[in-house]
Amino acid sequence: MRCEICGKKIVGTPLKTKIDGSVMLTCKECSKFGKVQREPQKQRRQGAPRKTGAPRRRSRPAEPTYEVVEDCNLLVRQAREKKGWSREELAEKIYEKASVINRIESGKMIPDIKLARKLERTLGITLLEKSDGAAPEDIGHLNARGATIGDIARIKRN
Repeated sequence: MRCEICGKKIVGTPLKTKIDGSVMLTCKECSKFGKVQREPQKQRRQGAPRKTGAPRRRSRPAEPTYEVVEDCNLLVRQAREKKGWSREELAEKIYEKASVINRIESGKMIPDIKLARKLERTLGITLLEKSDGAAPEDIGHLNARGATIGDIARIKRN
């Protein structure tokens, strides 16, 4: 197992550490950046029979992830113009500001999944496509060990 902060291999048991409201599995060195969480002891009811055998696991189907198509700005503008709506009218219909529509259509902003779904319903277009996850070539050097928070954030040292 690897530390979720620095990515080093954890020897022994990882420490559950609460850092800025998130609980992460960390090595002893990185645990100083937060508060180590103690495992609450499970209390057994008096007279309750002990469970024997292997625990049952319920498998959940993996939820598909979606991403916004590349040319969403053109699709939104063309669909809006086809309906004869101004940016202000479209914004009013999806309860957003006109500046948001302007930024999407100019390509300065990519809508999040929630906003893309509103646009799809209102304009009758498809902006989201299912993705299988990141391709190995997209991840680059992180492919070998996976991304850690330490790769993304700069850690404050006191």
